[in-house]
Amino acid sequence: MQVTIDISMYPNREDFIPPIKGFIERINQFDDLKIVTFPTSTVVQGEYGHAMQAVQQTIAACYQEFNMAIYVAKIIPGYEAL
Repeated sequence: MQVTIDISMYPNREDFIPPIKGFIERINQFDDLKIVTFPTSTVVQGEYGHAMQAVQQTIAACYQEFNMAIYVAKIIPGYEAL
């Protein structure tokens, strides 16, 4: 099953651009997913299990490097937005 995940990151720090860029760079390393970044969110599309795991790994890696952030995600199973 395909899934579309629309995710936004809100770093809990004054200098918020580096963590957002870090998230975008990391998620784009998954070249077997369709990924498009817009001004306010990044859309990840692919096989459900793989896409969810990619987002989970990216959030964990960003937490280790950049510390606290709030993530807002819309997960739409069975929908292909891209």
